[in-house]
Amino acid sequence: MSLKSSKSWAQERNLPMSLAVSRLKVSRETRLRGLSISAVLALILLWYIVTTQQWIDELFLPSPQMIWARLQDLISGGYMGIALSEHILASLGRMLVALFAAVIIAIPLGLCMGQSRRVSAVMDPFIEFYRPIPPLAYLPLIVIWCGIGELSKVLLIFLAIFAPVVIATATGVRTVDPAKIRAAQSLGATRIQIVRHVVIPSALPQMLTGIRIGLGVGWSTLVAAELVGASEGLGFMVQSSSQLLATDVVFIGIFIIALIACALELGLRYLQKRWVPWQS
Repeated sequence: MSLKSSKSWAQERNLPMSLAVSRLKVSRETRLRGLSISAVLALILLWYIVTTQQWIDELFLPSPQMIWARLQDLISGGYMGIALSEHILASLGRMLVALFAAVIIAIPLGLCMGQSRRVSAVMDPFIEFYRPIPPLAYLPLIVIWCGIGELSKVLLIFLAIFAPVVIATATGVRTVDPAKIRAAQSLGATRIQIVRHVVIPSALPQMLTGIRIGLGVGWSTLVAAELVGASEGLGFMVQSSSQLLATDVVFIGIFIIALIACALELGLRYLQKRWVPWQS
């Protein structure tokens, strides 16, 4: 709706302009949310019809009823003698450890790369060399170096998260307004104070965006990380059930992975709104 029509809409209802625009935004967001829900429900309905009419064999596309019944079995009995909650916690634990390690190392390195051309010249070739390589390509090398224990799995996810975070942090530091830095220097701020009170707040939106991207890449690497030597985890559950042609378990594993990824993404969006409310 245009500004002119918004004014007329507000005048007809004797509402202040700001309140009218706010209500229009809420109304539009509600319609868009309803459209999204309708699209999801339409897909589920189509899925139900296709499986009920047996247009596709249940081996390739299980019905929603089969998946719901199988999910209840997994919740009560687990998968391969391990509770479903333990599979979820195992994968989530690997992911969070790798994310924490990547953030702790990548953000200080990105700050240094953004402020020092020498550090950037030294680190850029290594980061840009391995960044485009798919994790499955260097998985065998990590297994040779670190074995098939937890270290190799966490390291693979760490490498997937590390590059986006360090690149986004360095980019955010380079785009800091020089006028802000000069203003802080004119007030007698030290280098550490400038980094703490000027550089980091200005680069924070880019840093959080890099963490969001890294989280998505790392979560998608989870299945690859649990291919070798894993006895629990969602990736292990999906991989082993696919070998047994248990398509319903594969669907359940994929759904759970997607739900957790959405929850983590929404959590990061919430933090982004709280910490950088000035960014639209």
